[in-house]
Amino acid sequence: MKEFSASYRNIEFSGRDRISEVQEKLLREHLDYLINNSPYYRRTLKGMDIQNISLKNLHELPYTDKSEFGKYCDDFLAAPLSKIVDIVFSSGTTGKPSQIMYTENDLKRLAYNEEISFAGCGITADDIVLLTCTIDKCFVAGLAYFLGIRSLGAAAVRNGLNTTASHLEIIQRARPTVIVGVPSFILKLGKYIESKNIDPRDIGVKRLVCIGEPLRDKDMSLLRMGSHIEEMWGAKVFSTYASSETITTFCECRMQAGGHLHPDLAIVEIVDEKGRVLQAGETGEVVVTPFSIDGMPLLRFKTGDVSFIIDEPCGCGRFSHRLGPKLGRKTDDKIQGYDPLSSGHILCAGRDTWHKQILCHAHKQL
Repeated sequence: MKEFSASYRNIEFSGRDRISEVQEKLLREHLDYLINNSPYYRRTLKGMDIQNISLKNLHELPYTDKSEFGKYCDDFLAAPLSKIVDIVFSSGTTGKPSQIMYTENDLKRLAYNEEISFAGCGITADDIVLLTCTIDKCFVAGLAYFLGIRSLGAAAVRNGLNTTASHLEIIQRARPTVIVGVPSFILKLGKYIESKNIDPRDIGVKRLVCIGEPLRDKDMSLLRMGSHIEEMWGAKVFSTYASSETITTFCECRMQAGGHLHPDLAIVEIVDEKGRVLQAGETGEVVVTPFSIDGMPLLRFKTGDVSFIIDEPCGCGRFSHRLGPKLGRKTDDKIQGYDPLSSGHILCAGRDTWHKQILCHAHKQL
């Protein structure tokens, strides 16, 4: 295992040819690491001509399903237990949470991932960032954001899953310029602040980094909840995408038009229900091949999330592709067409919503 290094920190501002060149190199290193260190992939890829795999024919390699990851968890471990420094569990939105083991290198990679994601939406070392998500309970989210904020040089306020009253007190004392949290909770917090005859717009928060719930529709317009909290706080909202298993996060830049993929950290594909790779703009399941992971490296991991790739040039100057909003889960129930995590739709809709019937149905296809 070699120490993680942010060797390609500014690769997103390079041209597409340079990005492809770097990804070819990282893919080769990744495949070699899998064959040499992962019992699962040594078995799965046996007999395949791995040496001739490139970006163009990556689709010839098998997918890794979440069920396989959970079933053969120990076989995915590619580092000695002596190198494991943190163990977390996925949120388990579609079943039993998966155990994920991180090495020190993996945490350095995670910090870098969050740092460049936060920097992309305009957060700097001068900011004070209030974290309203947990840093304990075996979840990686709060830890990841803290590491990224620390790496960026900004100040973190780790108030976590606390009461609205506690958060208001912290806000009044620490004067954060950024809040990271679930949109529906940010909405709830804003309403609580208003109930104390305080205008959230006067508090000084400039950015709201929203996690865990959809913020935009397929056309990239803000959902009702997103518009509501943006107006309520007088701050810009930024949508994010994250996956515990792949140690990967993508965040919108200042253009607020999709989460920028980090080509030095992962390859992202979109596939249909038959496993065929789709073109940019087509909706399907998000598949991630993360680079530079030591503990539990993955290949073509099917996240179960539904989205699409945006490949048009971005006004921020980055050449990296972007991931559209999460439009749902491949196997979850839905609430009249909305993602079940998006409780903010209900919280924003007003009192009359509670008198309406909520219809849920299961769907197996995208």
